[in-house]
Amino acid sequence: MIKVVICGIGGRVCGRIAHLVGDADGMELSGGVEVATFPAIGKDIGEVVGAPNMGVHLVDDLSQVVDPASVVVAFTAPPEGTVEAAAICGERGTPMVIGTTGLSRAQEGAIRDSLKDVACVYSANFSVGVTVLRALVQQAASILGDAFDVEIIEMHHHFKKDAPSGTALALAEAAAAGLERNLADVGVYGRHGDTGARTKEEIGVHALRAGDVVGEHTVLFGGTGETIRLEHRAQSRDTFAAGAVRAVRFAATADPGMYDMPDVLGIKEA
Repeated sequence: MIKVVICGIGGRVCGRIAHLVGDADGMELSGGVEVATFPAIGKDIGEVVGAPNMGVHLVDDLSQVVDPASVVVAFTAPPEGTVEAAAICGERGTPMVIGTTGLSRAQEGAIRDSLKDVACVYSANFSVGVTVLRALVQQAASILGDAFDVEIIEMHHHFKKDAPSGTALALAEAAAAGLERNLADVGVYGRHGDTGARTKEEIGVHALRAGDVVGEHTVLFGGTGETIRLEHRAQSRDTFAAGAVRAVRFAATADPGMYDMPDVLGIKEA
């Protein structure tokens, strides 16, 4: 039996992960964590996620509910919560599944250092479709080369705090890899004013926020007289939650190391 502890369980995606863990064979929800100011601390997790009582109470301290036999899922806002969770999991030898976005490079480095001796699946997007899209974007960029401009457009609900999305950045990294470019050198994030003509090397990334959009990502390759669009639309947060549950199964038995969704699905990106 895989015991699952969820950090950030009051969030939209983690609420759905909690439901799917409860329905999954060979898994049980053994803990839920939120920030100390969360109003439901001490209540049954079922009340938090809109389900029947689960017999598990919400806490504000991961160390109260985690052990080496658990897998900790972390989708936290602010991202500092995931950094703290990684430190605890690293000390206790507990595998993790991390979907937190908006992490700084320093925070990512701290997480990797903390988890160097355990298995961790770290991904900006746990959708199977997005994982395939990343591979397709890298392959298309490699084939099309400098003859096509690359622009990425992402759209999310108006509650999302970080921009561009972690998924958009992952798609930009995939395009850059296919083109043998360094995204740090060629990434352009939105445009305003007299920016001059677009260079052939740049990869544009643009963020839209509106309504209750779950998540839409479009990668546009623009050439002379033709345009190619690769697009993914998420219609339900269960898309991400189901992928996260697959990642939990993977992390529970994987050797120590940092993994991504292509590892979980057995997809080797081009």
